[in-house]
Amino acid sequence: MTGSDASIVQFDNVGLRYGTEREVLSDISFTLYPGSFYFLTGASGAGKTSMLKLLYLAQRPSRGMIRMFGEDVITAARRSLPEFRRRIGTVFQDFRLVPHLTAFDNVALPLRISGMGEQDIRKPVADMLDWVGLDHRAEARPATLSGGEQQRVAIARAVIARPEMLVADEPTGNVDPDMAVKLLRLFEALNRLGTTVVVATHDVHLLRKVPDSLIMRLDKGRLSDPTGALRYPPRRERIAR
Repeated sequence: MTGSDASIVQFDNVGLRYGTEREVLSDISFTLYPGSFYFLTGASGAGKTSMLKLLYLAQRPSRGMIRMFGEDVITAARRSLPEFRRRIGTVFQDFRLVPHLTAFDNVALPLRISGMGEQDIRKPVADMLDWVGLDHRAEARPATLSGGEQQRVAIARAVIARPEMLVADEPTGNVDPDMAVKLLRLFEALNRLGTTVVVATHDVHLLRKVPDSLIMRLDKGRLSDPTGALRYPPRRERIAR
């Protein structure tokens, strides 16, 4: 696919099993397009977290094909995977903050890894912490932060470098409803800058908060796509270009 039809992610008949257990994901096929916003939903145990692990390259599938950023990541050498991962922002359910770093330094980490100079880091990190309501906790370490505060630091870290794709696993699960909406607005703003966003959630109320989003539903390891939205570019993209 080329032009407006170019995909950022393509799954083709992907299956995933852990060890000798039955498949937790079966015959998964879909295409994600640049600059689109997707919700991944499904009951507990449907396979959402497993799907996200495939998307941020923490897990290889048992079968099928996955292409990201125009390249086959299944056959790619393991040494090339960190370069792919640097193009993906990830929000984990367990946050995975670096315990000995302050909130400021956790958020700054992707910028430092990318080689940005210290003089250019301070303002964007301070602005991001202010956006998520933690400017007053910039020097706090993760152990002194509440669960909701750790969640917000993790989200700020994931979006600070404007990744090409953002993958978020229940990103609003530890915050109050007002902050949940504010964080969704942050994701929307990043999306408008061109980032493809995938948010896994069991909260059906969130699905109505982003009008242009597309919905991916998992049911017992299989993906339901009754509208065909995951096989073709979103209509607004086709019209716009």
